[in-house]
Amino acid sequence: MQHFFSVKDAGNLSAAVAEAIDLKKNIANYSNLGKGKTIGLIFFNSSLRTRLSTQKAAINLGMSVISMNVGSDGWKLEMEDGAVMNGDAAEHVKDAARVMGAYCDIIAVRSFAVLKDREKDYSEEVLKSFMKYAGVPIVNLESSTLHPLQSFADLITIEEHKKVARPKVVLTWAPHPKALPQAVPNSFVEWMKNADVDFVVTNPEGYDLAPEFMDGVRLERDQNEAFKGADFIYAKNWSSYSDYGKILSSDPAWMVDAAKMSLTNNAKFMHCLPVRRNLVVADEVIDSPNSIVIQQAGNRVWAAQAVLKEMILTLMRTESPYLF
Repeated sequence: MQHFFSVKDAGNLSAAVAEAIDLKKNIANYSNLGKGKTIGLIFFNSSLRTRLSTQKAAINLGMSVISMNVGSDGWKLEMEDGAVMNGDAAEHVKDAARVMGAYCDIIAVRSFAVLKDREKDYSEEVLKSFMKYAGVPIVNLESSTLHPLQSFADLITIEEHKKVARPKVVLTWAPHPKALPQAVPNSFVEWMKNADVDFVVTNPEGYDLAPEFMDGVRLERDQNEAFKGADFIYAKNWSSYSDYGKILSSDPAWMVDAAKMSLTNNAKFMHCLPVRRNLVVADEVIDSPNSIVIQQAGNRVWAAQAVLKEMILTLMRTESPYLF
């Protein structure tokens, strides 16, 4: 595995999930695999689960970890190729990424969408710059359009909690006071399209995700209809793609509550966290026995560890091909 940017880099999803679950059951099996190797965690934005789970995963593999908040811990980076750097950016990503690559065997980067320029956000300028210049494997810790480690953890969680071979999984939009990126829902759609599930997305008019993600996916405008018979309900807010970055609705009727969950097949409730309680989801749902948000968050470790393990093995094959 050279880079981990999207579902395309995960290979066979059933095998990937099985590998992550095996790592979870046998924590000490690869505790020295990453000995002598360093991962750099580079954050352009805030993080709780992503930072801690990726660091924990690296430690489980015996790696050393360097964590850096760009902006507060280092120079502001210029991303534009050919830019005349007479502004407030003190260093170009070309130089910074190469330096980081000299210090780290693997680099993991988080950089959110700005939600002002759709074309620029969807070009994935930051992640692709690191992939181009760093010279080492890059892990996507959430980019402008995708959050693959979250979706990998989501799929692990569904596999662990499903009660039927092909569960019905519903991704539902929910209200939020701030405009949020489309990375989590885009990524979840991408992974569910490649998984053996009956998948439905439900959202109001104006909140359809990008066609490149929704192609071939069932979209149901009626949230109640979408919930009927569901085995998993995944709630998430996102801002408009068509009217890019805008909040077009804050309709409280889209909040997930007990009445809506009663329409399901005793569904498990999922959310990537952090969550706005009693806005996105009612306390009665997220605090119920059917809520698996903590288990979902816990699986972030094993998703990251499975990815890092494959990256380390790839590095080892390159460095010492005679061993394989």
